[in-house]
Amino acid sequence: MTKAELIAAVADGAGLTKVEADKVLKSLLESVAACLKKGDKLSLVGFGAFSTVKRAARKGQNPQTGKKISIPATVSPKFKPGKALKELVNTPAKKKK
Repeated sequence: MTKAELIAAVADGAGLTKVEADKVLKSLLESVAACLKKGDKLSLVGFGAFSTVKRAARKGQNPQTGKKISIPATVSPKFKPGKALKELVNTPAKKKK
């Protein structure tokens, strides 16, 4: 599903125009990003939790040249799906007759 398809689905499901649904999606994504940037955790019960994970600095190797490189520490976003989402995804789809 593309962003445009998601906007169309949200618009249809919520009875909004595509322009309004686009604003809602942009606001949601900006809010999630701002929350994670502050180092907070965002939990959506039944759907999942967004958080950050700190990755320590480490030594690596360029696979093309074999040269040793230093990889800096980073903070990366992380998503852990909730129980309801896992169950929904793992439920087999019914075949159409």
